[in-house]
Amino acid sequence: MAERTIRDIIQGQELLTAPPAMTVAEAARQMRQRNVGAMMVVDGGRLAGIFTERDALFRVVAAGLDSGSTTLATVMTANPVSITAEHPFADALAMMHEGRFRHLPVTEQGRPVGMISVRDALGPELESFVYELLREEQVSQILA
Repeated sequence: MAERTIRDIIQGQELLTAPPAMTVAEAARQMRQRNVGAMMVVDGGRLAGIFTERDALFRVVAAGLDSGSTTLATVMTANPVSITAEHPFADALAMMHEGRFRHLPVTEQGRPVGMISVRDALGPELESFVYELLREEQVSQILA
């Protein structure tokens, strides 16, 4: 079975982007409407940041900020890690696992073209990835 590329996964995906000046409240409405947990923040056509549901919870709600006046630029993760579309999906899974994040912007020359999430792992790569993690753990235990 051929391994899926990121391009295979994002094919036909409708981008959800926002300018840095958008308020958190408006971003949350758009994310709820699209049933997604993250959106890319774009400035001048280039990826400037990512805003996630965790950002809304921890950086806005828990910090006592007003979602109606707080902009994404204030609470987004600036200059996020990204990946290009020609990589195998397993590379994206590894990056998300190592970086401990659940959403990974896909860019081409700094411009957003899609978003990968752990939800996309509900496919053959998940089984392979879990197997590899277990194998690494067993090797570590044997060598310890």
